[in-house]
Amino acid sequence: MPRREQQQIRFCKSRDGTRIAYAICGNGPPMVWLGHYMRHLDLDWQNPIWRHWLAFLSRRHTLIRYDFRGCGLSDRDGMEFSLDRHVEDLEAVVEAAALDRFALFAMQGGGPKASVFAANHPHRVSHLILYGALTRGRLADAPAPQRIEEAETRLKAIELGWNDDLPAYDQFFVSLQIRDASLEQKRALNALLRETLAPKHAVALLRSYWQADVRTILPRIECPTLVMHARGDPTIPFEEGRKVAALIPGARFLPLETRNHILLEGEPCWPQFMQAFEEFLPAPRNETADCLAELTPRERDLLELVAQGSNNNEIAARLNISVKTVRNHLSTIFSKLRASTRAQVIVQARDAGFGRRR
Repeated sequence: MPRREQQQIRFCKSRDGTRIAYAICGNGPPMVWLGHYMRHLDLDWQNPIWRHWLAFLSRRHTLIRYDFRGCGLSDRDGMEFSLDRHVEDLEAVVEAAALDRFALFAMQGGGPKASVFAANHPHRVSHLILYGALTRGRLADAPAPQRIEEAETRLKAIELGWNDDLPAYDQFFVSLQIRDASLEQKRALNALLRETLAPKHAVALLRSYWQADVRTILPRIECPTLVMHARGDPTIPFEEGRKVAALIPGARFLPLETRNHILLEGEPCWPQFMQAFEEFLPAPRNETADCLAELTPRERDLLELVAQGSNNNEIAARLNISVKTVRNHLSTIFSKLRASTRAQVIVQARDAGFGRRR
């Protein structure tokens, strides 16, 4: 797993001038992750709610993620919250990261943003994975007065209790995200939400999510799509996930047996989620194998000795060539393997099976 200090945090500007912080880590084909709004590019690494997500998503991919407007390291003041602005933020990150074609993974409120992007840019999204997504928010499409009252009550409770360290509020909010969590996980989530964004932005962000309606967008998605949803999701009803999958042509739907809105490490359905995720995405190309295929027989003989730990003088003696010739061959090998140090060459060679002959 990449470490916190190995990620690169950068900034880009969305169309309205809002500065969006994004981070890149891992190795492999690119994947953009639109996660929960309660995340922080710098703090997620130590948080038990998100660190297993980071470990999993970055182990086979170059992972690009960003703090939503109003959240984390992105601008927190003076911006508009709407589905259009959210999509523009995603477009800005994709352009800043110079991504051509990539897999797109979105959770919860990120689902509508990803759906609009995939529909509008079919040539850029190779695969779409949606977890806990919805077709429309609770305030979309002229909701009934009772639904409006319920939504406004929830928003007011969030606004009033966000910064107060009250057990009753903490329990209320945690129960909407992770019902079956340990005390450590509950405390970690509560601490993170107060570090991530201010109460007024939490309300504005949630309101924009609840006003979104992508029912006419979903049928326009052309890429292979996997939709997963928690059967006992306390925040976005299971039926919404089923509707999302039904509206996207050819989408695969996978119910997950959990009561948590955010999947936790150690719960029974987490391995099922990971397996379905990796089976859906194409296996990354083995770039080291491709590079090794470019080596000549003499270069492979030399690489075998390097992997065994031989120095240049020992290699020259074994192959009956000069030390200068060894250095020239090593320079070519470094270039073909895209390595900058001897240690990197040794690691790649041993991973590929070199260094075992004696």
